Amino acid sequence: MKLLDGKKTSGAIKDEIAVVVSEMQKNKQKPPHLAAILVGTDGASMTYVGAKVKACEFVGFESTLIDLPANTTEEILLKEIDKLNNDTNIDGFIVQLPLPKHIDEQKVLKAIDPDKDVDGFHPTNVGRMTLDLPCFLPATPYGILELLERYEIETSGKDVVVMGRSHIVGRPMSILMSQKRKAGNATVTLVHSRTKDLAAYTQKADIIVVAIGISEFLKGNMVKEGVVIIDVGITRVPDATKKNGFRLAGDVEFSSVSPKASFITPVPGGVGPMTIAMLLKNTLLARQRRQVK
Repeated sequence: MKLLDGKKTSGAIKDEIAVVVSEMQKNKQKPPHLAAILVGTDGASMTYVGAKVKACEFVGFESTLIDLPANTTEEILLKEIDKLNNDTNIDGFIVQLPLPKHIDEQKVLKAIDPDKDVDGFHPTNVGRMTLDLPCFLPATPYGILELLERYEIETSGKDVVVMGRSHIVGRPMSILMSQKRKAGNATVTLVHSRTKDLAAYTQKADIIVVAIGISEFLKGNMVKEGVVIIDVGITRVPDATKKNGFRLAGDVEFSSVSPKASFITPVPGGVGPMTIAMLLKNTLLARQRRQVK
């Protein structure tokens, strides 16, 4: 069993981006500028946005955080998005999800300029991804593809099971891995909460991408020897032995699955760091596109 070390791999990607930014600055070019809108005080979202700001500092990006209270109206949020759409200093921006329940998430995502949509959630980018056209790929699936490529994991002709059908991970992942690309050309099955006899699919899979949001759901008896496991989930699980009272667990029961796996992502330190690295990569791409224009 070999760990797919997202922390190490994302570090290498950030080093590569930092070199590009350094060259831009030597040529008197403005560094890329990423902005983030955070609505409310969700703990996980605040931690994630903080990590993005630190990553920007590391690679030499400029960053802006727009911190709005939880009672912010949809109208005010849409006005902030419009400002960023029209701000020539901003290359790309994200609206951190989830949003408070009184705000229409899809309306907000559609309001973002597709050319600045570095999260890759706008319908224009999703449509272009589906058609295999140049676009901003969703950061988490993009990070998974990068992990598979950099660890030289063969995907062509393999049976891949994607667990979960969210717009953010499951659905785009199933599309990307079926396409003609280095980490692609796979036979993909997407399973979800209504799938009957789910284990019948996972037991035959060569690669499993688990993104269902249920802690330690995938067990060792549900996979075959030599399987490649990508665990997207992360949940706080109560643990009295820990000083803070909890431990972080993925959607995979690591203790029973890892002995059978050829490769597996740890939680934390697997997919999470890759998501942030690919967000930076998308922002650099946005900056380079704007230079061409």
